[in-house]
Amino acid sequence: MSSDKPLKVLVYSDDVHTREQVILALGRRPHPDLPELEYVEVATEPVVIQNMDAGDIALAVLDGEAVPAGGMGVAKQLKDEIAHCPPLLVLTGRPQDAWLATWSRADAALPHPIDPLRLAEAVIALLRGRVAA
Repeated sequence: MSSDKPLKVLVYSDDVHTREQVILALGRRPHPDLPELEYVEVATEPVVIQNMDAGDIALAVLDGEAVPAGGMGVAKQLKDEIAHCPPLLVLTGRPQDAWLATWSRADAALPHPIDPLRLAEAVIALLRGRVAA
């Protein structure tokens, strides 16, 4: 499954520390069967939309606690507007918010604080499906 071309992962949060946590938790290659990851850090909704419209993002990690545009609303918009939307993982404020992630049509959801192992497992599962397709 491994390829030379890196997979672009968009990481959206208005909080630089949240973006850093996601990137540090996943690293350059979260699994030997997957290509390396290349990160696109984004702090605003318009730049998320611009990058997703470009079509070269393999996965997006969206912070549900971002302001002014939360990741769940952004996820719903992306799923509604992009025909073949890449997988979306939403970081929720707490485990009880998982139902909101379902409403947003996110492919996966994990609560804050970020658990690096659970994040890596979820991302690997989502990317394997994307790479296999």
